[in-house]
Amino acid sequence: MTNTPAQGAPTQVKVDVARLSHGDGLELPAYESAFAAGMDLLAAVESEVVIAPGERVLVPTGLAIALPPGFEAQVRPRSGLALKQGITVVNTPGTIDADYRGEVGVILINHGDAPFTVDRGMRIAQMVVAPITRAVWNEVGSLSESARGTGGFGSTGTAGATS
Repeated sequence: MTNTPAQGAPTQVKVDVARLSHGDGLELPAYESAFAAGMDLLAAVESEVVIAPGERVLVPTGLAIALPPGFEAQVRPRSGLALKQGITVVNTPGTIDADYRGEVGVILINHGDAPFTVDRGMRIAQMVVAPITRAVWNEVGSLSESARGTGGFGSTGTAGATS
């Protein structure tokens, strides 16, 4: 159910959302600027959660969503938390499929050197809703040539790289 807004404005898609009991009182994710790609996800923790350096924790959001077919939601880190405290999302981007109906959770890891406290309502990650494309494999005997060839990891832009 997409519609085409005014020129230059982002495309919109309707996503059903259910607020779980431990998400009561928290705002729904929202875009913070006119052209923001992601919406902030809030921590629906009952009490503060401390993440020690090197530790990872599944943080609940108190939300379950139903994406329309042909879309996914990506859970991504917030750049400010990553830069200032070393807090990021472990499986970034985390993918929420259109047929998933469980709670949206965020797996945070503390790459910083100090414990990090997650409080109720804290903005912990961002979610981007995006269309998906499904690949159809076409098995062939050999692939077409390219400028990069079979250079391997780290070979882009290097002359004569082979690995």
